[in-house]
Amino acid sequence: MSDAIFPIGNYEPKEFSEELLRERMLDIRFLPNLLENTIQHLDEFQLSETYREGGWTIKQIVHHVADSHMNAFIRLKLGLTENNPTVKPYDQDDWATLADTELPVNISITLLYSLHLKWHELMLHMKREDWDKTIYHPEYKITISLWDLLGKYAWHGKHHAAQIATLIEKRGWK
Repeated sequence: MSDAIFPIGNYEPKEFSEELLRERMLDIRFLPNLLENTIQHLDEFQLSETYREGGWTIKQIVHHVADSHMNAFIRLKLGLTENNPTVKPYDQDDWATLADTELPVNISITLLYSLHLKWHELMLHMKREDWDKTIYHPEYKITISLWDLLGKYAWHGKHHAAQIATLIEKRGWK
């Protein structure tokens, strides 16, 4: 079961390096391509399948990535412009049941292309010291550096794409 939930493993924080920064920035920049390529041959029935028992449907996952990454982008901007701002938590499970998750997945894929282009452009202009700036997450009661925020969301997109890819392989939908 844990392989279905975390097919690429859990996120592991890593020390800052220029090489890892470039890698993570490319993960952000090209996540929309990865996600779109992962789901491009799926029909409505397949998009309505859950990636594991009790889990979200593929459609919900795609919309979740858009919701989650919009929040991450805003959190990054808050962290760049305020001193350790407290970010607003949200219930991702409740969000996954809202009416907009019934829209076609291309709506969220299109949103992700625009969002990730903005996100990547913003990061291209960040200075080394900007990555040490922080946000405070009250749900987890932790302070998170912008560097760790980037790492978490670079992982997050690949994590969900891998959940979908694992289901596709398991079901032989290729």
